[in-house]
Amino acid sequence: MGNILQEFKKFAMRGNVIDMAVGIIIGAAFGKIVTSVVADIIMPAVGLLVGGVNFTDLKIVLKHAVMEGDKVITPAVSINYGNFIQVTFDFIIVAFAVFLLVKAVNSLTKKKEEAPAAPAPPPADVQLLTEIRDLLKAKETE
Repeated sequence: MGNILQEFKKFAMRGNVIDMAVGIIIGAAFGKIVTSVVADIIMPAVGLLVGGVNFTDLKIVLKHAVMEGDKVITPAVSINYGNFIQVTFDFIIVAFAVFLLVKAVNSLTKKKEEAPAAPAPPPADVQLLTEIRDLLKAKETE
């Protein structure tokens, strides 16, 4: 049992697992921000453009609820296609934001790769030959 715990500890403390956990946490928070942007900013404007329609309220009722006074005996059965439209907009915006992020990272990486590297020093034998050549040229000019 102790061996399994040691292996799990070794696995959990690897850099990739921790990086992945941080990414998931940040991704969840980013998802909430995007959901708020879509639901609170973009969709009201889109709803206004299409005549004040709230997409999350759009549905096809297959069977109406059975009521007894104010008490619901059997809930309504409906296809909530408006909610599907809302989630689709959320996905498109998240996908576009991730695309822009990846594009920015790729352009930074490309610029780093394009930067010329410092020339490597020549091998020792080439340096020696260069020095000999320079000394011979200096003697010729004397």
